[in-house]
Amino acid sequence: MEKETNEKGTPRIYRKAKGQIVVEGDVNLTDMEGKPIKHGKRFTLCGCTKSKDMPFCDGSHKF
Repeated sequence: MEKETNEKGTPRIYRKAKGQIVVEGDVNLTDMEGKPIKHGKRFTLCGCTKSKDMPFCDGSHKF
């Protein structure tokens, strides 16, 4: 299993081939108004804009 953070303890963020953005580690996720959005230690953000659960990926890119 890969580490959730790098050696400096910063979050790991990367983009998958189909556009999803994977976030691992401690981050503060907010909406455009600065209101916090609940999430876990690892989550995937939508990169295709098809999700019905924005900003999170719901797998809609598969269809």
